Parts: sequence; structure tokens; C-alpha cells
Amino acid sequence: MEINQMTKVWSVDNDVENTVEKLRSCTQIVDAAHLLRDGEVVAFPTETVYGLGANACSNEAVEKIFLAKGRPSDNPLIVHIGAMEQLSSVAQDIPAKGKQLMDAFWPGPLTIILPKTDRVASLVTAGLASVGVRMPDHPIALAIIEEAGVPIAAPSANRSGRPSPTTAAHVLTDLEGRVAGVLDGGATGVGVESTVIDVTVDPPIILRPGGITREQMEAVIGTVALDPSFQVGAVETPRAPGMKYTHYAPEGELWLVTGEAGQAREKMRDMLREAKQHGQKTGVLASEETLSYWKLQPEADVILSVGSQSDLEEVAQRLYAVLREFDEQKVQFIVGETFTRDGLGMAVMNRLEKAAGGRILSV
Repeated sequence: MEINQMTKVWSVDNDVENTVEKLRSCTQIVDAAHLLRDGEVVAFPTETVYGLGANACSNEAVEKIFLAKGRPSDNPLIVHIGAMEQLSSVAQDIPAKGKQLMDAFWPGPLTIILPKTDRVASLVTAGLASVGVRMPDHPIALAIIEEAGVPIAAPSANRSGRPSPTTAAHVLTDLEGRVAGVLDGGATGVGVESTVIDVTVDPPIILRPGGITREQMEAVIGTVALDPSFQVGAVETPRAPGMKYTHYAPEGELWLVTGEAGQAREKMRDMLREAKQHGQKTGVLASEETLSYWKLQPEADVILSVGSQSDLEEVAQRLYAVLREFDEQKVQFIVGETFTRDGLGMAVMNRLEKAAGGRILSV
């Protein structure tokens, strides 16, 4: 793969009136799909984050994803399909609960672990007998997958370990010159990646929390278990993206502080004061509720809000952009608030804990 290649950027108007069929005829989509069929890698928006796509049936194409991202090859990829007719090409023996989840949440931010077919490239599954499949809920993503005519393996379109990209600008910051093209469809909506659930076991197990909550799935299929391996420090073989390695991390050192609100803020101030004494530029990842408090504290050089504690959808949408903003402002030491684990909060806290690399203090 040529790392210092020319990266083509196409802008696509993500107008609500643009149907998948209309988008398929757009020159930008046709050009990008042609590159995918030729074994190149192309970044495109989904409703969660931007994905870095390649033909899921070609090991040669998929290898370019790992090279571009600097991603370990034992970390499996998610396969994206554009229509239910494509499912049989990548998965087989669909369990009844898997079908129920598809009916309820596809297209949408839910990846379902299923028995794979032989068509799926071995690099996609890291040698496993199963594959994660989802149908994204984004017209540009669906259009390029259908126009390419092949299922698309697509992890997030960032350098491995970095915060996931929610804009095309984020993608270019990490991958310009390393990928053949980027489809710019504006900012993504959900902000955190899809939920990953394994339905090859009973009860099904969440391997990564995301845009579809445990509560939503249990309302459809009953009991859903949680796999402890999505916590930082797990050493078992990863069965889904995000299970084994530190992800989503800013360049600065991030600490999370949890506990009684007043005590947590005092501890955060102590940590910031010590960092400043060592000459570090400091930052606070705050909620909207504490923003005014932190703006009065001299220990904090950069204060960024990810949204309200009562609006976890907003927090999820803004999280990665805020982590990248700390990088842009060259913040070296960051303390962050924590959020409830209820509903979408489970995904928010999972990403924050991964970003912190296990640096969590309880006071």
C-alpha cells in the first residue's frame, strides 16, 4: 500500500430529500464505489462515526485498512451491508433473536455477531468463526455500499487509538495521504460507535455498548448479558472492536474522577494544580452543569463541555470532538467528570474509560 498517496475528497450534500437511490447516481458516490471495487479504502459517514471502508471479501483490500490505521490485525472489523439481500453473503444460520433485533433496529447503530460465511475475508474476523454485521442508518453509507455491490468492512476512520472521527476534517487530520478517498457528508449524529451484541450465545451478550441501549434490546428479546471484557485491562481474545486495546484517547493524559460531586471537584483541582506546577497545560472535560464553576478556577487552562448530565445523547454526540479539541489546543493533562451508566451512559462511560486508559480515581 502506498502511504503517501493522494487522498481525494468528495463533498456530498446530506439533504433529507436525498434518498439512497438518488445518491447512488451522484458522481461522488459512483467514483468512491469504483475505488472500493478496485480494492482501495475510502472513508464515509455513518450515523455513528466516519468509517474506513474496504471490500470485506478481499484480504488484500482489508489489509489496507490495518495499514492506514496502524491497527493490530487481531482486532476484528465490522462488516456493513446496504440491504438485507447482502446478509446471506457474509452470515449464515441466523438465530431467531438476531432476526428480531434486525427487525427492530436495522438500519441503525447495532452490530450483531453471527456465524460467518466463507466469503468473508479472514482478516476481517481475525480468524474467528463469527462476524459482526450491521446496516448503517445513513443514506450516504447505504448508497456507497449498494453502489459498490460488495459488503464493506469498516472500522472508525481514525489512526488506531485516537478519538473516533465525527467529521471529515477529523478523518483528514488522521489519515490524509493514507487512504484513497474521503466522502464528506457533514457531522455524524449518534457520535459513539454501534452497540455490539453476540447472538450466537444465549442469553445474548453485549460486547461493546453503543447507540442502542441494553434496555432497548431487552424490550425486544428479553434478558441481555454484559461481557466484562469491554472494560479496560481485559486480556482475552477480542470478539469485537474496542474490547482489547486502549481507544479514543487524546494525546494528553486523561484522568476520570468519580465520587461525591464536591469532593470530586476538589480532587480534580488538586490534580490540575500539581500538573501546572510541573509546567503542563491543563484541561477539564466538564458537563454543562459545572462549566461556570470551572471557568472561575485558575488551575484549568482549557475548559470544554461535552453537554448536560441530563442529555446523554448530546454528550455522546460531542464526546470525540471535545477530546480532539484538547489535542488542537495542545492540552497535556486533563481531568474529566463521569456520567451515569444508565441507558446511553453505559456507552459514554465505556468510551471515557477507554480514553483514560484505566486512569480512574474514586473519592
